[in-house]
Amino acid sequence: MTSSQTNKSSIENDTVFNGEKEISVGDIRKFIPAEYFVKKESRFLISVLYSLSLTLFTAFLADRYLRLEWAYLPLWIAYAVINGTIATGLWVLGHECGHKAFSDSDLANDSLGYVLHTALLVPYFSWQWSHHVHHSKCNHLTEGETHVPRVDTDPKASMYIKLRDIIGVESFSIWQVLNILVIGWPAYLIFGATGGPARGFTSHFIVPNKLFTKDKLIKVHLSNLGLVFVGYLLYLWAKQTSFTYVFAIYFGPYLIVNCWLTGITFLQHTEETVPHYDKLAWSWLRGALCTIDRNYPEFINALHFDIGSTHVVHHIFHEMPHYNAREANIYLKQILGPAYIKDKKSVTRALFEAGKLACVSERAQGFYYWK
Repeated sequence: MTSSQTNKSSIENDTVFNGEKEISVGDIRKFIPAEYFVKKESRFLISVLYSLSLTLFTAFLADRYLRLEWAYLPLWIAYAVINGTIATGLWVLGHECGHKAFSDSDLANDSLGYVLHTALLVPYFSWQWSHHVHHSKCNHLTEGETHVPRVDTDPKASMYIKLRDIIGVESFSIWQVLNILVIGWPAYLIFGATGGPARGFTSHFIVPNKLFTKDKLIKVHLSNLGLVFVGYLLYLWAKQTSFTYVFAIYFGPYLIVNCWLTGITFLQHTEETVPHYDKLAWSWLRGALCTIDRNYPEFINALHFDIGSTHVVHHIFHEMPHYNAREANIYLKQILGPAYIKDKKSVTRALFEAGKLACVSERAQGFYYWK
């Protein structure tokens, strides 16, 4: 048996208490109808066409009816918000390809995912790996990846607490949320911000490091090459039109896509009552079940393929196609009972409340909660 098979077997046997009895990942898989795990490439491509056509159509309308004049700035901002919100669906579908949820063929998954993510200036293979680490160590206090909280004994945590005391809780929340939405994505890609302390400084571009060892470098360079190519295409486009035009049509929505992906991820993994674990208490299923499903409006769920409202089932079965997640989630809630976390606050309220949180402290051996 290979190490990957051994790891998969141990995950299938991982258990959690659902209020009545211990249940395993295998039990959950058996409870959900088998057809929800079946991948249909044509169905996935319909989602791609749906998201792509809406993105291009709104860009066409902006190109046709909006002028590059200051008087039109409010309309350009509105366009960026609308187009970027729609284009986030393409980002979600690229993420699905990275999880092999499009096809049973690795080549098909990576080919489509590489195109979708690279077009949005996402280093596909690099982020595919870092996101794999995030899934494999979700809510692990030292080995987790992305949105790993600071412990109150960390000097950086004391700085955050002092800042919160000085400017007030509400102002601190606004400051922290703006940081996450505006600079969170580039800060993570370039400097490894919010990554796990076990790996120290990491970067998706400055390699090798403890996240991207030498055996990963070929794919990292392939990801970077794709970004250079898209950057060159954007440069040629700007030469034919103008930098202002390309910024308005492409980079405005691009910034909104970044806001959505960091905001969604932050809310999926940050909630005052949800713990983090050190190596003494962590298990794979326990960490996966610390993911939070949020109360997004239905039109956002339709545009983003339920990524924010069915994220618990995604963390347990990441290869399940998005078009089956909502139905599978019904069965998941039934078998998990109180172990399933769904927050009913509005998304804006949830974002504001999560932004108030500065660090975690140990309440029981291996269990860390937000202060």
